[in-house]
Amino acid sequence: MGKIRKTYDTKFKKKAVDLYLKEGMGYKTVAKELGIDESMVRRWVKRYEQEGIQGLEEKRGKAKGPNKGRPRTRPEDPETKIKRLEAEVEMLKKLLKR
Repeated sequence: MGKIRKTYDTKFKKKAVDLYLKEGMGYKTVAKELGIDESMVRRWVKRYEQEGIQGLEEKRGKAKGPNKGRPRTRPEDPETKIKRLEAEVEMLKKLLKR
């Protein structure tokens, strides 16, 4: 099972970025002050410099546009389903005869 990741709101990320950019604190100092990893502070500052406040917004689970995210499943039409199930039955019959 995967790790459970902690998410931080935009306000918290902005505070970290401001401590680095406006207060002149180093990455390590900001990270220690806020109890987070130094790499997170670096990432947030980089994104803030590139995209502004939008760069700090949570992006996980928000896939947009065509061909992004998990493909939607469409219900199988009854005729196709029957044919598929009949083929499975035949295959299982052959396996049992062995």
